[in-house]
Amino acid sequence: MSVSITINDVVKRYGDKTIIDGLSLDIKPGEFFTLLGPSGCGKTTLLRMIIGFNSIEGGVIKIDDEVINSIPVNKRNMGMVFQNYAIFPHMSVGENVAFGLKNKKLSKNEIKTRVDEILNIVKIEDLKDRMPDQLSGGQQQRVALARAIVTHPNVLLMDEPLSNLDAKLRIEMRNAIKNIQQQMGITTVYVTHDQEEALAVSDRIAIMNKGVIQQIGTPKQVYERPENTFVSNFIGTSNLLEGTVEIQGDKKYIQFKNGYREEVDIPGEFTEDIDVFVSIRPQDFIISTEGEGIEGIVKNSMFLGINTHYFIELSQDHLIEVTQDPDVSEDIKENTKVYLKIKPNKVNFFHKESQYNLVKEGESYGYEY
Repeated sequence: MSVSITINDVVKRYGDKTIIDGLSLDIKPGEFFTLLGPSGCGKTTLLRMIIGFNSIEGGVIKIDDEVINSIPVNKRNMGMVFQNYAIFPHMSVGENVAFGLKNKKLSKNEIKTRVDEILNIVKIEDLKDRMPDQLSGGQQQRVALARAIVTHPNVLLMDEPLSNLDAKLRIEMRNAIKNIQQQMGITTVYVTHDQEEALAVSDRIAIMNKGVIQQIGTPKQVYERPENTFVSNFIGTSNLLEGTVEIQGDKKYIQFKNGYREEVDIPGEFTEDIDVFVSIRPQDFIISTEGEGIEGIVKNSMFLGINTHYFIELSQDHLIEVTQDPDVSEDIKENTKVYLKIKPNKVNFFHKESQYNLVKEGESYGYEY
C-alpha cells in the first residue's frame, strides 16, 4: 500500500549555517516526486532528512500520520539508490539483492522467490551470478534499484542515480525507473539537477534554490508557467527581454523597447502599465527576414536534426536563442537582419521588481502577488 509523505516546517543546520529553514511540502501516495535544483540548493540534504541520515533541527516529517523524526534509519522501511550505486564488490548480483532480505531473517525459499521476482522486473535475471566488476554502469544501476525495492519499502529515495551514465544510457535507465516505479506503485522521491530528466520521469516537481522551494507543479506546469524568473531560467532554455505591459481600455499590449507591439491576454485586473521581463522559449518566436517584429542580426546557427538553432543579437552583448523547424523555411545566413514575432499565448510575463509571473495558470506554491 502506497504512503504519503508530509514535510512540515523542517529545519536543517550545520553549526551556525542554516541550509533549510522552514520548508514544507506534501507528497501523495504512489507519486513520483522530484526535487530539482542546482548543486548546493539543499535537495540531497532534504532527501537524507527523510531517510534519517541527517538530523532534523526543527519541524516534522510524517509517513502517513506517523511522525518519523526520531525513528532510526533501519526502522523507517525505506529503500535508497545512491549516486555511486554502493554495490558490494565481493558479492554477486543475487547476493547483493538478497542482502536486505537476509537482514530481515526471511527463509531461504522466500529470499530466492523475491530475488528472482525483482531481477525479472528490472530485467537482469540472467546476471544473477555475475560479480559487480563484470557489469556495465546501467547493469549496476539496475542491481542497486533491485536491492532497494526487493524489501518492499514504503518509500523509495533516489539521489542523482543516473549522473554516472552516458547520455544514451541515461535515457534508457530513466524510462526503466519510471516504468518500474509505476509497476510497483511505490511512493518515490527523486533528486536530480538535470531538468530534462525531471520532466521525463516526474508526476510533480519541486524546484529548489538555496534551500527554498520556488515552485511545485507537474512537468507541464513548471515548464509552461514558471512561478518566477529563477524557474523560467532553470527549466529549459528561456530568453528574457524587457518590455512594458500597456493597458488600453479592456485590452493589454506588450511593448518592447525597439517599438514592436503585440496584443496579449494576461489574466487579472491591471489599472496601470507595468514594466516586465518577458520570458520566451526559443520555439515560441516566429522568425522572418522581412516584415515587423523585434529586430536582430543572426550571429550563428546550428542544425541539430529536428530543428535549427539561431543565435541572434538584439543589441550589443544581448544574444538570444531561437529555434526553427527545418522545413519551415530555408536556412538563414549569418549577419542577416531578421524580425522576431512572439506567440502571445506561450510567453510569460514577470513583474520587473518582484520577478513573479503575472500569468497565474497551473499549480502554484501559494505566492501572493
